[in-house]
Amino acid sequence: MTALVFSVGANAAPPSAAMLANACAGCHGTHGGSAGPAMPSLAGQSKDAIVVAMQKFKSGERPSTIMGRLAKGYTDADLAAMGDFFGSQKIHVTQQNLDAKLVAKGAQMHESNCGRCHIEEGREGKDDSPAMASQWLPYLQMQMAMYVNGTRKMPLKMAEKVQPLSPQDLEALLQFYASVK
Repeated sequence: MTALVFSVGANAAPPSAAMLANACAGCHGTHGGSAGPAMPSLAGQSKDAIVVAMQKFKSGERPSTIMGRLAKGYTDADLAAMGDFFGSQKIHVTQQNLDAKLVAKGAQMHESNCGRCHIEEGREGKDDSPAMASQWLPYLQMQMAMYVNGTRKMPLKMAEKVQPLSPQDLEALLQFYASVK
């Protein structure tokens, strides 16, 4: 009598995009809708924005506390699948207390300063630019501070627009993006 022995892994299907994305839920929320002010929502981001961010975490180009270590565990195919998954989710709408005057000022500044890359009032990102709409204000403030102080490398086209702005102007833009539903 001959026994057949199969490896469990030999017949296992690769993880689905939803399965891969479930690993992100602890910090970025179910289906990418962040429940906490220090974490961005991934829902509604473009595939390119997700993949580029994860590649930068993986290479160490983008500073992180934990994301760099996590990103190293994913293949390029995994990152693409996760990008597709989060890109197919509806944008996560947050409820935040914001300064109405700053929101109005940011709305006026958006088109001439950021509207070429953060389109549809920040609901979509062009190419690998992230969607900014309804992100948590504290997260947006942390990321902008990292750009301004040089901890995070600012894209050249962004630097051209950001450098002439005052801290109050930047805060107005961030308040605007946090307000967009």
